[in-house]
Amino acid sequence: MEQRRLGSNDAALLEAFLSQHRDSSMFLRSNAQRAGLEDHGQHLQATYVGAFRAGVLVGVAAHCWNGMLLVQAPDGLPEVARGAVRLSQRGVIGFSGPLDQVEAARTALGLDQVPAQLEESETLFGLELSQLIVPEALRSGQVQVRPPLASERELLIDWRLGFDVESLGVTPSESARKRSTEYLNVQIDEHNAWVALADGIPVSLSAFNAVLPDIVQLGGIYTPPEQRGRGYAKVSVAGSLLVAAQRGATRAVLFTKNPSAVRSYEAVGFRRIGDYGLVLLARPT
Repeated sequence: MEQRRLGSNDAALLEAFLSQHRDSSMFLRSNAQRAGLEDHGQHLQATYVGAFRAGVLVGVAAHCWNGMLLVQAPDGLPEVARGAVRLSQRGVIGFSGPLDQVEAARTALGLDQVPAQLEESETLFGLELSQLIVPEALRSGQVQVRPPLASERELLIDWRLGFDVESLGVTPSESARKRSTEYLNVQIDEHNAWVALADGIPVSLSAFNAVLPDIVQLGGIYTPPEQRGRGYAKVSVAGSLLVAAQRGATRAVLFTKNPSAVRSYEAVGFRRIGDYGLVLLARPT
């Protein structure tokens, strides 16, 4: 087993490896393609370390600008996890990747006992977009799905903060709202957010948190409490995926542990394909 830092010349090698694990490598693939493999601490950048057996890349870990450690290392995980953190010289704020690998990376870094703000075993779902089930409410026009208007942005920031509080264990605060605002603004500005409307009133938000030409990953799906139980989430999701298919994507993935969300996703065709781990530590280490 050998390991080394990956650089710009390794972009094609990394993409070829991650494409073999595309359903659980969305953040890694998307970040690498958008920000490259050099790390200057900027948004989406990371220190990438690969594990090699007989010259073949068999595992990778990326320690990101924000402290998250992303893993896709069926082989050599302890080595690449420790190597990425050592070389980045940043603190670790959390982990994301296949569930067993997230647990192994946390152990390898000796962070098992560090308190977590969020420690989730999520279900990973996948859908071939050719098999998307379009809800009747969307087909009939009873509910419409479109990109957000500028006048709706503050409302949607409220919703994004609500999602962060409910799903990520975030404590409401001015700094939390600022982070939610920044995250949602990027999704809107990059045309990766959609609003479902019933009788002209916004009722649900759908968005992609990672996008590649062949596949998209849904994230930040939110319906305000007063609008829940009416099927709006599945409509907003289906509407956004129709756009993804028009753009050329053929597959979509997401991860969740919320039972009501699972019902919405299964209603449009998603099926369970594995387990996904997400850990957010209570404090950087």
